[in-house]
Amino acid sequence: MKKQLLIFLILCGCVAVIQAQRVTDASFRQENQEVYIEYTLDGTADITVHLSTDGGRTYGPALKQVYGGVGRGVTAGHKTIVWDVLAERDELVGDQITFQIRAAGNKTFTVRGVTFEMVRVQGGTFTMGCTSEQGSDCYDDEKPAHRVTLSDYYIGKTEVTQALWEAVMGSNPSSFKGSDLPVETVSWDDCQTFLTKLNQLTGKTFRLPTEAEWEYAARGGNKSQGYKYSGNNTIGNVAWYWDNNGSTTHAVGTRQANELGIYDMSGNVFEWCSDWYGSYGSSAQTNPTGAATGYFRVLRGGSWDFNARYCRVSNRGRNLPDLRCYDRGLRLVF
Repeated sequence: MKKQLLIFLILCGCVAVIQAQRVTDASFRQENQEVYIEYTLDGTADITVHLSTDGGRTYGPALKQVYGGVGRGVTAGHKTIVWDVLAERDELVGDQITFQIRAAGNKTFTVRGVTFEMVRVQGGTFTMGCTSEQGSDCYDDEKPAHRVTLSDYYIGKTEVTQALWEAVMGSNPSSFKGSDLPVETVSWDDCQTFLTKLNQLTGKTFRLPTEAEWEYAARGGNKSQGYKYSGNNTIGNVAWYWDNNGSTTHAVGTRQANELGIYDMSGNVFEWCSDWYGSYGSSAQTNPTGAATGYFRVLRGGSWDFNARYCRVSNRGRNLPDLRCYDRGLRLVF
């Protein structure tokens, strides 16, 4: 079939958006066989464009023959997407043409005046455990290395702060006080109480990360550069730990972020995970949740009062779920 040049009544078309708080000033125009879609993005996001020919009642899958401000990791600013129509369709005729811009990226929440950000982690497959960059520092419980596949999820850009904990719980158990310091001296059991109350306030389903989710995010997800620590091979760039701690925790987000823009996954405070602690197996797994039962819950990331070996992305910690200590905190996932 001979391809037909598209015919639009442009004034009847429009651009709809999903995640409207992230995408504004959207419009489109036709120039010959190309459509130019313009919009403004308020932060980094994964952008797709979808077409409706019935005035927005239904939308098709993401358009493929597009370039410009589209795809993964589009940064903030005014963007233009160009769609080569006849490279994708034989014809496009009508006056009910609508485009939808979908922005999948970080999400921000505010609870009783305290704002926190959740980073979108695109799922994928990675090698968990004692990988080559860890060298001779691996402990036996990091072996064998094994393949893990995870679905998409969101993880806290920072550790939970004392400000957020107090906003939810009405009290602050931390040994080192400061609103922007990570909350600590909280047990795994305490974290469950906090999560229940946070979810009641937000209507969301926040939880602790699984150990696999934690390690995948610490390694940089699908943007991983294979670092020993979370975001760098030089620990002092990314972590508050034994050699630079000043005998205290530090404000979250004050060291370098990792490849996903997440802070303090090495050092500052250990972070509780949802899993029971158990031995690794060699078989590949999908969305693992750890041992079925156990005595200890998993802790990850090292802390301000531990040396570099404990702050590696594959290092595993553990402790009793009712234990509180001045170097134990948490990070959110949903």
